[in-house]
Amino acid sequence: MTRPPTAAQRRLIEAADPDTGRLKGTPAQLAALVTRGLAFRHPRPPHGHFLTPAGHRIRDAEPETGQPDPPATTGGFAAQVGGEETAPPGGPARLREVRSAWRGMLELRRMTNPDGATDRPCGWERSHLVRAAALALEAAGHRPAGPDGGDGGYRVRETPQPEAVAVYEPDGEALLACAATLERAGWQAGAYTEPRTRTRYLLASPRRV
Repeated sequence: MTRPPTAAQRRLIEAADPDTGRLKGTPAQLAALVTRGLAFRHPRPPHGHFLTPAGHRIRDAEPETGQPDPPATTGGFAAQVGGEETAPPGGPARLREVRSAWRGMLELRRMTNPDGATDRPCGWERSHLVRAAALALEAAGHRPAGPDGGDGGYRVRETPQPEAVAVYEPDGEALLACAATLERAGWQAGAYTEPRTRTRYLLASPRRV
């Protein structure tokens, strides 16, 4: 597991601009945050440093006094893709993590898309399709499937097609709601039926324009 940030690094993170996540510090301090995945260096001049989604989660985390930091503060957060054998605890803490991760993703879009657009996925999402789609769904309040899938909920899976994921949800209305959520999050989603099993699913891919 990734080590939590040092006290000095946490101070830098907490001092980041509340709107943009821009960081201030020495080159060595900023480079250390980049190495740990908590910051990124903007590719365009003046090459400022900004919090990544993991960095935003650390700044927004509210651990209880005397308790160890939640997993999100170590950069170990992952959206639920559905069907996990061991799901993270629910409740307000998980809700904070998910909302913070989604805010961080929107900021990453703004900083890394060439035109600063936040209405379509960025390069990170295109290289992590399943996790990116799952984050959009979980952040919008959709319920992931349990280990056996018997109680419904979404499942996001890889497909042989480039830049596409499959989203399964046994409830027809819930499946259409997932499609609407992904469309709002900048994805293209169409409903299809598997020929052999007649299972309905979504084929979703990040929109480019």
